[in-house]
Amino acid sequence: MPFGYLITTGLMLAYVMFAVAPPRPRRSSPWRVSFWLGYLVNELPFLAFFVLAASTALAIAQGDIATPVGWIGLGLAIPATVGLVVIVRRALGTGDVIDRALVEAGLPARSVHRMPWGRILFWPFAWPHPGIERISNIAYGDAGRGNLLDVYRARSRPTRGPVLIHLHGGAFRIGNKSREARPLFYRLARRGWIVISANYRLRTRFPEPLVDLRKVITWVREHGSEYGADPDAVFVAGSSAGGYLASMAALTADADTPVMAVVSLYGYYGSTGPGRTSPMACDAHDAPPFFVVHPDRDTLVVVEDARRFVEHLRETSPSEVVYAELLGAQHAFDFFYSIRFSAVIDGIETFADWVLRARRRS
Repeated sequence: MPFGYLITTGLMLAYVMFAVAPPRPRRSSPWRVSFWLGYLVNELPFLAFFVLAASTALAIAQGDIATPVGWIGLGLAIPATVGLVVIVRRALGTGDVIDRALVEAGLPARSVHRMPWGRILFWPFAWPHPGIERISNIAYGDAGRGNLLDVYRARSRPTRGPVLIHLHGGAFRIGNKSREARPLFYRLARRGWIVISANYRLRTRFPEPLVDLRKVITWVREHGSEYGADPDAVFVAGSSAGGYLASMAALTADADTPVMAVVSLYGYYGSTGPGRTSPMACDAHDAPPFFVVHPDRDTLVVVEDARRFVEHLRETSPSEVVYAELLGAQHAFDFFYSIRFSAVIDGIETFADWVLRARRRS
């Protein structure tokens, strides 16, 4: 009996259902099973379809479809495939969402790059790019593994390149600098940026992770030119908990750690315990421009938190605030080369270019 085919299609249908319509929590929490069941299929729908197609072809070749169990398996594969089509259609709308967000903030629409369909369809993983070198595990502090950073730059060794500092997510408990947003790193590095991905201390008292980010900014000012960086053009970015840190660094910056702009991807903006201040409680009267992207189906950091943070910025900040709410997206959408993240990267490039041009005009 083809129980293997039935199990495969049943599991795939469950994953697709959690991707298309996950439970909508009322508050943010870093621990939800619905995220783990849905986020991979949400960003890798083509790989999920290939698994479905291969398992169905194998079941047909072995004559399993002719059995009752095989028919049940096929019956599960059909709605799973329909769900994957829904996922792809939602992702294809990301570019329009990003364009509207940019224009509403007074910026131009995206400079659209060719979608990397080969990567998206067949190898969406962030494999090292041949034109980019990664200089790994540079110490910026004395906290061991928690104070290491990687530098990504073009092998042509650019000079005076703008800097993007990125902090990973993980609820301040887990994670590392080699995980999220690497397709963004490679894109910017190809364009002459110096991208820095940094670890920070985990499972520690606050504000030590924020102190670490400030140390990274100081390291760029003191040593960035050795790697081709312009220490006066520093953007900070982060995913999830990293978005919290990037936002806090910008909103509490001083003369020694200035920040030109912020890119926050599915960031957390609440308080996470005693002694930890929410970015929404910070004065934004001197805030730099922000580019905030959040999934509308995020089950770890609810979208309502991002909306409140953006409202706070727009009410008090003198700078531009771009906010894009991604239809059908889930937490951690920046792990892979995907339709959705490719459009977001286009938007980040447009935002960053606009900020740099504004700086040159001032």
